[in-house]
Amino acid sequence: MASMTQSPVSFTGNLASKPSASDLLKSSSNSVYGVPLKALGKAQLGAKRRDFAISAKVRKVKKHEYPWPEDPDLNVKGGVLSHLSPFKPLKEKPKPVTLDFEKPLMDLQKKIVDVQKMANETGLDFSDQIISLENKYQQALKDLYTHLTPIQRVSIARHPNRPTFLDHVFNITEKFVELHGDRAGYDDPAVVTGLGTINGRSYMFMGHQKGRNTKENIQRNFGMPTPHGYRKALRMMYYADHHGFPIVTFIDTPGAYADLKSEELGQGEAIAQNLRTMFGLKVPIVSIVMGEGGSGGALAIGCANKLLMLENAVFYVASPEACAAILWKSAKASPKAAEKLKITAKELCKLEVADGIIPEPLGGAHADSYWTSQQIKTAIVESMDELGKMDTEELLKHRAQKFRKLGGFQEGIPIDPKKKVNMKKKEEAIVVSKTSEVELRDEVQKLKQQIQKAGKVSVDHREPGLNEMIEKLKSEIDYEYEEAAKAVGLEDKIVMLREEVAKARNLKDHLTPVLKEKIEQLNDEFNKNLPSAPNYSSLKYKLDMLKELSQAQSMSEKSTNTDKLKVEIDKRFKEVMDRPDLKQKIETVKGEIAKSGVSELVNLNQDLKEKFVQLSEELESEFKAILESMGLQVYPRTALEAKAKLDMLNEETDMIIEDVINSSNLKDKIDLLKMEVANAGNAPDAESKSKIQTLEAEIKQAVAEAVSSPELKEKYEKLQGQILEATKSSVGSDGSLVKQNVDEQSKHDGSPLEVNSEANRSFV
Repeated sequence: MASMTQSPVSFTGNLASKPSASDLLKSSSNSVYGVPLKALGKAQLGAKRRDFAISAKVRKVKKHEYPWPEDPDLNVKGGVLSHLSPFKPLKEKPKPVTLDFEKPLMDLQKKIVDVQKMANETGLDFSDQIISLENKYQQALKDLYTHLTPIQRVSIARHPNRPTFLDHVFNITEKFVELHGDRAGYDDPAVVTGLGTINGRSYMFMGHQKGRNTKENIQRNFGMPTPHGYRKALRMMYYADHHGFPIVTFIDTPGAYADLKSEELGQGEAIAQNLRTMFGLKVPIVSIVMGEGGSGGALAIGCANKLLMLENAVFYVASPEACAAILWKSAKASPKAAEKLKITAKELCKLEVADGIIPEPLGGAHADSYWTSQQIKTAIVESMDELGKMDTEELLKHRAQKFRKLGGFQEGIPIDPKKKVNMKKKEEAIVVSKTSEVELRDEVQKLKQQIQKAGKVSVDHREPGLNEMIEKLKSEIDYEYEEAAKAVGLEDKIVMLREEVAKARNLKDHLTPVLKEKIEQLNDEFNKNLPSAPNYSSLKYKLDMLKELSQAQSMSEKSTNTDKLKVEIDKRFKEVMDRPDLKQKIETVKGEIAKSGVSELVNLNQDLKEKFVQLSEELESEFKAILESMGLQVYPRTALEAKAKLDMLNEETDMIIEDVINSSNLKDKIDLLKMEVANAGNAPDAESKSKIQTLEAEIKQAVAEAVSSPELKEKYEKLQGQILEATKSSVGSDGSLVKQNVDEQSKHDGSPLEVNSEANRSFV
């Protein structure tokens, strides 16, 4: 600050005829010092002449913080009185701050900058790649900010670059003048009050003011008011009530300042006075939570007719860190606490604590502070228009009822079905008692013996206790996994990730790419550290046992299903055979064969043989219809044999292809192809396309050469011939499959007549 100095003043002459030094000192300002008063007191005042000198120095004074300019601009935005405001634009642009959950976005942004830099340096056109990356960035930004967790919203609400109260006020008002002081000798900079106009209408504005940098934060006490700030706000409330100005309050504070001095000066009493007074003000009040609203420090200027919240603002009775420290003895549980406290705008609107949500741009209010301010302005105007229609009595009743109905409960009233559905089910404690490997081994052996015995006795009881043992093993394995997570230090990360996934599923949304990436990273980290866990051997043994029992259960189920199917088929076949028309035909043919006295099919006459074949075809048609109605397909035996051979050939071919792919030369080409495809992205250039096509052609050619070996070709041609021959021989000239069986039987001399079905056995 500027300093003013004054040269020493010399007094000479007779003191009797001139004013004394004491008189001169009394008439001077308090800033004069350096006078030897002791010497003056001893001076003899009389006729005797004595020369002396007095030196005076004016002390340094602090220059005014915001002096009135010499030529003030009368047309300045906000009116000429805005020259008095100390809130000026920052000389330096605030440094960008990246939150932890925004780091994946920064990687994409860095890629965009690198490509743009490369384009500028080389002069090449990378516009397609830049547009593609920007689209990816915008999509990732949208996915991230539409699925924020409560603790992430807390981080955004506390963002250092988030617009402050005065930022919003100067954006939404045509004129604004700040009013200072509580008329008790103090002016708290953490609470700012003033008069402003919106659309020509005057409002009383008051709110918590945080700093935009470290220096301002220290000056503003990080937005934490002392009792002087609340008393200043109280004075302005009385002023607005007297003159009929609607009140708009902005809330953004971690809480009231809780130092010793504030408590001595009556912090609790100041907040209580504000609460009581706000419920009696006869003007409309609208409160806006623009950042974080902490406890009574926020409520002291928040007892309004309407409480609006910015999309990423939070309003709480205790911070998530404090709540976690109280309940879980660790601030690391703050994400869980933030979710349980229900502190976000969406949750508070459901609970009817807040009355509306003001949207923010993607990236938070700091991404576009002016746009956010205009949304606030629109919300204020709409709310004031609605409240302006109420008379004084209705306005006071509306404000009281808003807070009276919070947390209301009355016994005997049926619960709303919608609320009942959304109620959280009571969590039953799951007690897991760890079983030793020896005990488990014994139990499994006993179970196997029981299954074998039951399989011999009855088909319907092949798996006694198998399902119970599998469930027991699953719970044991879950317990072992939890112990392993604790041992490798990943328990907290797993809990936080589970909560994020549960939140996404509750919202019926798909998992975002960011969340999927987190799951994959944590899974890789857990699998990497799992072998170092002390209980790894026990976990591995139980997993192997579970796999073995699951396979046994699957085979048992298949066997049971097959047996049931056989019983059902026999039952349906018996129904067909018991039909009167078929029964009569069978008896007729049997009688004719008995009369002929022939015991072998080859010796039957042509007429009787044709009747037998016709009856067999009719029975076969009936049986085929039954099998197809049960969802089964009927194939000739030769076709099934050919299919088995074809499957074996396919397996052999797959093994050859796998051996070729695992060869070092081809594997390198495949890795190179993957790298080229990843680097090219969705819009590859001509050079990348050419490389990819060349590599694909080389890989295809190598695989084709391996598959085209003479041995495989010979096997394929042989199998093709067998299938063709089976197809020709399986179907006769009349399309019958049974005729083949009859002809085959006639080739065997002396062989008895056999047909492979229960019905034909009864017929013979």
